[in-house]
Amino acid sequence: MLSKEQIKHIAQLARLELEDKEIESLKKELSSILDYVEKLKEVDISGVEPTSHPFLLKNVMREDEVEEFKNKKGLFQAAPELKEGYFKVKKIL
Repeated sequence: MLSKEQIKHIAQLARLELEDKEIESLKKELSSILDYVEKLKEVDISGVEPTSHPFLLKNVMREDEVEEFKNKKGLFQAAPELKEGYFKVKKIL
């Protein structure tokens, strides 16, 4: 089980201020989590190939296709304001 000092140290690293009641509660919770991790270490994974993703998916996106936009005139007519053939927008900086 983690000590009170270890919990305080972890809280300090996380920039958390804990009361004594919270420290006691976290001591139990974190110790339980660490016990579970220790159990996971016991699992035999010698025949399991390491992976970065659990599913063997390939990119399912389609290739990009360049198309010319045909209704430029309608687009510019819908714009609130144009300047020299470009959309004019408010300055943000």
